[in-house]
This record gives sequence, C-alpha cells and structure tokens, in this order.
Amino acid sequence: MRRRRGRPVSGVLLLDKPIGMSSNHALQTARRLLNAAKAGHTGTLDPLASGLLPLCFGEATKVSQFLLGADKTYRARARLGITTTTGDSEGEVLRERPVAVDAARLAAALAAHTGDLLQVPPMYSALKQGGERLYALARRGETVERPPRPVHVSRLELLEFDASEFEVELDCSKGTYVRSLIEDIGEALGCGAHMTALRRLRVGALDVRQAMDLERLRALATDEPHALDACLMPIADALAHLPQLELAPPEAASLQRGQAQTLRQPLADGWVAVFTQQRQFIGMAEARDGRLLPRRLVSQEGSAADAA
Repeated sequence: MRRRRGRPVSGVLLLDKPIGMSSNHALQTARRLLNAAKAGHTGTLDPLASGLLPLCFGEATKVSQFLLGADKTYRARARLGITTTTGDSEGEVLRERPVAVDAARLAAALAAHTGDLLQVPPMYSALKQGGERLYALARRGETVERPPRPVHVSRLELLEFDASEFEVELDCSKGTYVRSLIEDIGEALGCGAHMTALRRLRVGALDVRQAMDLERLRALATDEPHALDACLMPIADALAHLPQLELAPPEAASLQRGQAQTLRQPLADGWVAVFTQQRQFIGMAEARDGRLLPRRLVSQEGSAADAA
C-alpha cells in the first residue's frame, strides 16, 4: 500500500480564501505548508468568492460534515438587467433587459425571498445527477431537470442600492446557492440579475475575522514553521454551534469503546458533541430515544489539543 506522507496534525484552520482560487487549491496549498498527512474542506467556495473556508486536518476530518451542514452568512453583490450562463459574472451573457427598479420594489423582492424557499440548483454546481457533476454536463452544453430543494434564508438585508447594482448580507441554511437566489430576485423584478461578488462571513459559530490568509500562512512557514500548528483551532471549538454533553468517566470510557449509553438527562434527538468532564473532546454521537449512540469518535492522541 502507498504510505501517506506528512505529519499527523489535527485541528481546524480558518482560512480567508482569496478570489480566483478554487477551494481544493486552497486546501492543498495549506496542506503542503503544514505538511499535514490528512486534510479536507467543509464545502466549496467558488473561485469568484472569497471568505471563510474552514479546513480540517487529521482527526478533524471526521467531523467536517457538521461544519458543512452549519448555517452560513454571506455578503453578495449583484447587477440587475443581465443574466448569464453561470448566474455570476464568470459566465457568458444570455440576455440583457432594461432596469426600472426603485428601492421600494427591491425591498419587496428581498422580503419575498426570505424564509422557507424552494430553490432549483444551478447547472454550474458540484451536485451529482446520474453519477456525474452538473457542471460537467453544463460544460458540454447539456441541461437536465433539477428538482427544487428546500432552503431557508433567515435574514436578507439590503446594504446598498445604486440604480442597477445592489449589495446584500444574508443568513442561510446549508445548500443555499446565493447565485440562484440573486437570479430569482432578478426574475421577480422582471429584469434578471447575476451575482458579481460573494464573500462568506460566517460558518456556524466561526467568523471570518478569526481567519488567516494564505500570505500570512506562507510567511509563517518560511519564518516560524514551529508556529504553524498554533494556527489550528481545536476540533471542539469549531463545533460550538452544536449541542454539547459532558459524560462522567465511566460513561465516557464506555462510549470511547463504541458502546451506546443511556442518557441520564433529557436530550432532544440529533447530533451531540461529547466531552469528558475535563472537556476532552470524545467525538460526535447521536441522541436517539433516550440513548447516546457513538458515531464519529476521534483518537484521543489526535485530539489532545482539545483539552481545556
């Protein structure tokens, strides 16, 4: 078997991804700088977009799905009157229409696109259909039916409006395509629209103001390589948006051996981040019908940095 190269580092790096770079390129760059053996990201940001991209290393890759499923905050800029093949400024122009929109009409359209929505995923997305990525089909000129999916936009705030351009900030659920939201708003206004800029500000409880850019990471790798590991956030800190539970030593040891536990206190069914009473992160478990079922347990050697 091929031996994996790199160090067994564990934790979450909050990266401020630059515009023009794919999420995978950003991940591989950070992985090389850290010389990490195992790494993964928590959902992609398009090259057009910048902002918060949590990267998981080592044992943290076991819980990356819980960051992928977290609510997110974005700031987006859009241009009215032009629709494109991709829904953003990187696509070819499909249609141009006159814009006759005032602030009141725009505010009404934003209000109508807040709350529970059904959204058709864009063709230029990484979703699979028939075993193939939608963007691969789109690049061949193919279009397929995509069933609408439920998403939730809890906040859609207008920050700026100037004739044919506007900027918004929004809080939304997993799976929300901001490009598609902008397109839908444009159609509701009768003139079409496409996204010209996107920045991710928040993932769960994580904020882009906590993030580090690649330039800083490269500088550390050159001047202070010993300091790179200190850039990694403990796994548990990245899961602060989820329910948490501390277990007494006997129950903690039993759960770590993969044995389900009877809950001593009422707990809603769902995912739970589990700790020892010394705040050592054990892993993710599922509460179900009064029992705690081990699901994504981490190596205690790999999560040593998570102890308080």
